[in-house]
Amino acid sequence: MPRARVFNAYLQETRSEILRYLRNPGFLLPTLLFPTVFYLMFGVLLGHGSEQARYMLAAYSTFGVMAPGLFGFGVSLALERDGGLLTLKRALPMPPAAYLVGKMAMAMLVAAAIASLLLAIALFVAHVPLPAAQASRLFALEVAGVVPFCALGLLLGTLIKGQGAPGLINMIYLPMAFLSGLWFPLSMMPKFLQQLAPVWPSFHLNQLAMSAVGMPSLGSGLQHALVLCGFTVACLWLAARRLRRNG
Repeated sequence: MPRARVFNAYLQETRSEILRYLRNPGFLLPTLLFPTVFYLMFGVLLGHGSEQARYMLAAYSTFGVMAPGLFGFGVSLALERDGGLLTLKRALPMPPAAYLVGKMAMAMLVAAAIASLLLAIALFVAHVPLPAAQASRLFALEVAGVVPFCALGLLLGTLIKGQGAPGLINMIYLPMAFLSGLWFPLSMMPKFLQQLAPVWPSFHLNQLAMSAVGMPSLGSGLQHALVLCGFTVACLWLAARRLRRNG
């Protein structure tokens, strides 16, 4: 096809995915409200000063962007595989990657909305002294940080059935957030759980978020970024193999 038609195929698939999720309040509202309500409760109303609000801003930003990737990819892919929609899309005269690009754009748009809401609460409600450079760095990090969870969601969507997908992904999503130190500092957890924290991609994204807002972080930023890149590539490779074999 001409390049203009190929580009238009990507554009239309992206537009369709975004509209589909904007019209689905069962996905959009919990995804947007869950981290913001938690941040208002524990970071602002029950918090103790701007430093705790700053710490919780980084943690709940990471927690918030996990959901669009895991649920936007994992649940929808599992349901679409069961319903035969993925098979239909493969038969259509469209670029194979357009399906993934559309879902990725949707996840990044929702992540941008979550990051914007949390930053607005931190700056105008909690009055966190956050310079523009740190706020911009956190925003960009969280929008890009949804990608590893899209890759994980894609892999999970190839492994599980549609009806059980929401429950099974929640059993991964919530424990991962807890064990990464997003709800409580790792120093408050037992030693063996602290040692397991680097296994989770959310731990590495959270450390980058802590550094972005000027909080102390564990390890170097380059190390965390490389782990997230490696995790993303590994999940995409496994998901591609699974899709080629099983559809």
